[in-house]
Amino acid sequence: MPKKKSGKLSKMTEEERLLYMETQRLAEEEMRKKKEDMLTQFLKDKLSKEERASKFNLYKLNHQWRNIMREAKSKELKKDIEILSQTFERIVDRKESVIKSLAKDLLEAEEQYAMALRSHLQNVDNLIALQNQRLDTLKLEYEEELEMLKKEFDTERALMIEQHLQEMNDLADIMFAMEQNFNERENDAKSDFQSLRDEIKNKNLEEKHALRVNLEGKVEGLWKDFENSLQTYSSTTEERRKAFEDLKTKDEKSASEIETQMRKLQRIADHISQLKAKMAQNAKENEERNRHLKEEREVMVAHFRELKSQMNKLRDLERERLTKLTLESNASIKELKRVSEKGERILKLAEMSRKCETEEEKVLPFYASSLTQEEQEDVAAAVAEPPSERLASVMHEYAALENFWKRYNKVLLDKCALDKEKHTLVDENQKLRMLLKQYLDGISVNDEILSQVNPLFIVNNQTNVKMNVPVSDPRVRRPQHTVVEAAHVIGRSVQPS
Repeated sequence: MPKKKSGKLSKMTEEERLLYMETQRLAEEEMRKKKEDMLTQFLKDKLSKEERASKFNLYKLNHQWRNIMREAKSKELKKDIEILSQTFERIVDRKESVIKSLAKDLLEAEEQYAMALRSHLQNVDNLIALQNQRLDTLKLEYEEELEMLKKEFDTERALMIEQHLQEMNDLADIMFAMEQNFNERENDAKSDFQSLRDEIKNKNLEEKHALRVNLEGKVEGLWKDFENSLQTYSSTTEERRKAFEDLKTKDEKSASEIETQMRKLQRIADHISQLKAKMAQNAKENEERNRHLKEEREVMVAHFRELKSQMNKLRDLERERLTKLTLESNASIKELKRVSEKGERILKLAEMSRKCETEEEKVLPFYASSLTQEEQEDVAAAVAEPPSERLASVMHEYAALENFWKRYNKVLLDKCALDKEKHTLVDENQKLRMLLKQYLDGISVNDEILSQVNPLFIVNNQTNVKMNVPVSDPRVRRPQHTVVEAAHVIGRSVQPS
């Protein structure tokens, strides 16, 4: 067989041998591609079967694991529900006690509200009566001013109508004179235009007739010259035209033969060029495919490395953010717990303070302002102005706590007054103790007492002891206050949780 093939190749020319070897190489390449495709298809089928089996096994494992987790979670939820039910019952009992105390406070508040409402309605009725009286006086003044304005308007209207009529008559006279003048000018312009139009029309007709006569003579002369030239040209070119016809037929025959030969050569050249282009294209495609595969591999490797570095950076960044978030959340939870405890303590103290309030403080919790109306308006204008300093802007943000600060200042003033009264009572107690000691020293007689100042030692109705004004004097008597112990108030107001 190889001998026959070598003999066959030896009989071929160089181009036929190259073409035959190229066809053999293409057939082998095609067989190799078919084998590779069959192998890849077999591997894909095997991979799909493995994936289906792995998915089925994973589904079974997830199903079993879900059942186990459901049983464990159900036990935990049952325990949590029991604990939550007990906690809920305890909270309900506590809320019921709070509701009862709040209902009692609500009844007291409704009584105070009714009292305040009655006083408010009485004040409103007084204000309404005062406003009605003021409206009556304003209505009378309005009617008087309206009558005066009507009279002035009527006189001005009559004057303006008379002036308007006079001006309209003047304008009518002016318009009539202008129309007369315009009509005269229009008639003059029309007559001038008509005469000018007739002159131009006559002149154009004369010029047109003269041009027509001149052009007709020129056209007749040119037509005679053209006919003479045509006769001389046809007589001189008759023989040449016959020779041209013979040469033209010969040229057509030779052109047809040349065209058939050129077509054959073109077909052969096209076939050769197609084979060469196909060979070059196959080689170029293979080189281009290999180059693209190498470039894609390098790009994929670089992209993989870049993604890995980005993933490591993101992982580190997320870890830092998670630790920071954990620390900040712990700090915020502690801060919120502290604020919550502080708020609960404030609410308890407010409840205790509310039970210690007097009837006057419950009805009028805020003290009346000591400023005059003008001073209050100045203060309101100053508050409405935009803040120019940082401290002023911060104060504007806390304007909603104005009522709280009023009550706080009131309590602080009461505390200062009580502290001052306490100091005066302590001083008075010390003075009373000194008077009592002096009295006891006066009624007892011994060497130590006689050596000191003695109120019983009187010479010429005078003593050297400085006597204070007696405490029983109504000018210095202190008012009596009812005092409630703090332990008693706390025991009555704070309920055990």
